[in-house]
Amino acid sequence: MSTSGEASEERSPDARNCTKSLVVHTAFDAYFAQVSAPSRTSFNVFSTLVPPLSSEEHATALQSILSSSSQPCSSICSELVHGPLFSRFLRELDEGFNLLFYGWGSKRKLINKFATKCSKEGHVVIAHGFHPNFAIKDLLNSICNIPELSSLPPPPVGIENQARWIYDFFGSPPSKRPLYIVVHNIDAAPFRTTKAKACLSLLALNPCIHLIASVDCISAPLLWSSTELSNRKCGYAPPEQVSPHGFSWLMHDLTTLRPYDVELSRADRSSISGVFGRTRMRHEAGVVFQDGVHMTETAAVHILASVTQKAKKLFVLMGRRQLESAEEGGDLSLGDLKQYAIGSEMLLKIARDNFVVTNDTALRSLLCEFRDHGLVVAAQNSSGSGEALWIPLRTERLSSVLSTIHK
Repeated sequence: MSTSGEASEERSPDARNCTKSLVVHTAFDAYFAQVSAPSRTSFNVFSTLVPPLSSEEHATALQSILSSSSQPCSSICSELVHGPLFSRFLRELDEGFNLLFYGWGSKRKLINKFATKCSKEGHVVIAHGFHPNFAIKDLLNSICNIPELSSLPPPPVGIENQARWIYDFFGSPPSKRPLYIVVHNIDAAPFRTTKAKACLSLLALNPCIHLIASVDCISAPLLWSSTELSNRKCGYAPPEQVSPHGFSWLMHDLTTLRPYDVELSRADRSSISGVFGRTRMRHEAGVVFQDGVHMTETAAVHILASVTQKAKKLFVLMGRRQLESAEEGGDLSLGDLKQYAIGSEMLLKIARDNFVVTNDTALRSLLCEFRDHGLVVAAQNSSGSGEALWIPLRTERLSSVLSTIHK
C-alpha cells in the first residue's frame, strides 16, 4: 500500500504535462527565446587560414600573371575602339552628364588614357582614391594649384569654403577652360564622408566642371540617393542656390579583366580585410590582431630595429623556442601558432637562465613594445594559469627574421 507521498510522486508527471499544455508562448516570448539562443558562428575565417604573402611573393606572382600570354583581356582595351569610345564620352560630358565607370578589372589605365584626351580640352586633375593616405583636401589643393587659380589670392580656410571658391571660379565667366576631375575609386573611404560628398557634388553640378570616376564595390550605387544620382546640371548658379546637390551620373560598363596591380599595391596582402586599408581591431578565438592581419616579415624587422639589445635577445629566445616546438610537432606551415606558444612562467625562467631579466616586471617591460605592435601575441592559458605567448609568423619567416638579428 503506497503512502500519500508516493501517490503524489506518481501523479506528478501527469500534472507537469497538464501544466505544460496550459502554457502557451506569446510571440514576444518566442522572439526572445529565439534570439537568446547561443551563437553558432565559427572562428574558422578564410582570411586566417590562407598563409599571408610577403612583398616579394606578391610581386613575383603578379609579374608572372602580367607576363603570361594567356592573360584575359577585354575587347574594350583594344586601341581600335578607343577613338570612337572617347569621342562618345566627351560628347556626353558636354551634354551635362558626369561619367561613372564600373565593371570587373582595373580601369585605371583606360581612364588615364581618356584623361590624356581630356587634357587637350581643359585642365585635368586625377585623384587616387585607393591610396590609403588620400584625403578630399588633397584633391581640392591640386585644383587650386592649377596655374590660372594659383595666381589668385589664396582660397578661404576649410574644404567647404575651398570647394565654393573653386565652383565660383569655373562658374563665371563661362569662357574659361573646363576642369576635368578624374577620381579612381570614388567608392573608397575618403569620398564616403558627408563633407567629401557635399564638396564633390557641388563641383559636379558646375557646367564647366566634369567629373569622371570609377567604382569597384558592387554596392557603390547605394552611396548616393536617387536624387543625387539623377540631378542634372542647369547652368551656373551661386553655390548657396545649388540645392539639392547631385552628380548627374551616366554609368558605363568598363570591364577590362585587367589585374588590380596599382590599386592593391599599397594594400595589406596578408588578408582580405587589409584590402580596404582601414585600421580596425578584430577579435578571433580570444586573440586581437591589429588591422585584422598577421604580422609580416618586413614589419617585424622594422620593429626589432628600434628596440634594445635585451629585447632582441628575449625575442631570439622566444623565436628559437617556437621553432623547436614547430619542428617537434612536424608542422612547419602557418597552422595554429598558439599550439607553439610558451607560457609566461616558462619564458621568465628561460630569460633568467640567459641573464636577460631577473623578475616578472622586467619581462613585461621588454614584451610591452612587441605586444603593442602585434609582434608578440598573448592569450590566456587553457589551464587558466598565466598567459601563453607566441610570435605570429610562419616558421620560415621567423627563421629569416632571427637571421637578420645576428647580422
